[in-house]
Amino acid sequence: MAYQVIKGGVTAPKGYTAGAVYAGIKSHKKEKPDVAVLYSEFPTSCAACFTTNKFCAAPVILGREILKKGKARAIVINSGNANAATGEQGIRDAKLVETETEKLLGLGEGEVFVCSTGVIGQRLPVEKVLDGVRRVVPNMTPEKGTDAAWAIMTTDTVKKESAYELKLSGGTIRIGAMAKGSGMIHPNMATMLAYVTTDAKADPADLQKMLSSAVDKSFNMCTVDGDTSTNDSIFLLANGASGVEIKSEEDKAALSGLVEYICIDIARRIASDGEGATHLIEVEAYGLPTEHDARLVAKSIAGSTLFKAAVFGRDANWGRIMAAAGYSGADVDPTRADCIMKSAAGEVQVMKDGFGTDFNEDLAKAILSEHDITVIVRFYQGDGQAKAWGCDLTYDYVKINGDYRT
Repeated sequence: MAYQVIKGGVTAPKGYTAGAVYAGIKSHKKEKPDVAVLYSEFPTSCAACFTTNKFCAAPVILGREILKKGKARAIVINSGNANAATGEQGIRDAKLVETETEKLLGLGEGEVFVCSTGVIGQRLPVEKVLDGVRRVVPNMTPEKGTDAAWAIMTTDTVKKESAYELKLSGGTIRIGAMAKGSGMIHPNMATMLAYVTTDAKADPADLQKMLSSAVDKSFNMCTVDGDTSTNDSIFLLANGASGVEIKSEEDKAALSGLVEYICIDIARRIASDGEGATHLIEVEAYGLPTEHDARLVAKSIAGSTLFKAAVFGRDANWGRIMAAAGYSGADVDPTRADCIMKSAAGEVQVMKDGFGTDFNEDLAKAILSEHDITVIVRFYQGDGQAKAWGCDLTYDYVKINGDYRT
C-alpha cells in the first residue's frame, strides 16, 4: 500500500500538541532544548514496548505500570540524564515528574508517561525537569512537535521525524512519529526512544498487537554497537480525533502495515545515524530453513564488529560476513551459500556455492565507498528470510563514547 507523506512529525495528527525548552540537565548549550512534553487534547488508547535489559531505568518501571490501563494523555521526555541505576529514589523522582505534570495538565493519575535518556547512574535533577515542564505546558502547539524531536536527541546528529496520511474505509487518518537513537543500540526491544501518534480511534489491544509486531521486524533487527539500552521505549497513541474508528480487519491490517513501515524507516535512520557512522549497512538473508534462522543470520552479520570495521575501511572482507552467519546460531549450510555486496556504485558477488569468487577488488571498494550498502546472503535451504540494519565502526565511535559523561 502506498502511503501519503505529509509535512510534520509527531504532532501532525489532529489533537496533538508539544513543546520543548532548555532546562540545563546536562549541557550548557542553551540553544539545545532538553525537556519536551507531548500532549493529546483528547483521551487516548495506547500501546508500548520497553527494553529487555533487566537493569532498566526508573521511567521504564513506571511506564510498565501506566501501560496496564491502556490509556494515557501525555509524555514527558528529558535528555541528558537516564535516571537509570538510581534505585528507589529514581522511581520516586520519575513519579514526581508524572504527578506534577498531571496536575499542570489537569489529568488524572497514571495519564502521563515519563521518559529519560542520557547518562546512567546519576540522580535525575527533578527540579530542573519540572521547571522545564512548567515552562512548556502553557505554550504547547502542534507546530512545536519538531522542537520536541530536537529536545530528545543526545548524540544524534539529525532529528528523526515523519508523518503520513492513510485512507481507510471510514475516512482519512494521520499518523506521525519522532525518535532518538544513535548509540547503545542493539536488539532486543526497544533500542531507542520513539513516539508514534495517530488521530484514529483504536482499541488498546489492537494497538499493542500492531506495535509489538512492528517492533519485532524493525527495532529488534537494528544494531549499532551491541549494547541494549536501559531506557529503550516506544509508544503508540491513538486519540480518535479524526472520527475514524479502526474496526474492520482490512483497516486494522492497513494501519498495522503503516506502523510497521514507520518503525522500519526509523530503525534505518537510527542505524544510519549511529555514533560516528559513515555507512548504513542493510543485511538481507534469504533461503534459510525458518524466518527465525534468517533473523539470527541477518542480525549477526549486521552486528559483527569485524565486518563493521571492514566496511569502514572499504575492505570487502566477505569472510567476516560468513563467519558471523556461522556463529549466529542459525541452521546454515556453508556449502550452499552465496554472498553479494551492492550499493549505488554497483554490485559484486564475493561468494558462490560456498566458495569465494574472483571478484573485482576495485569495484568492491567503490561499492563500499557509498553511504548505503546492502549485503545479501542466500542459503537455498528453505523460505526463511529477514532484514537487519547496522552501521560501520569508526574511530569517532570511540571518541564519542570515551568521554560521554563529560
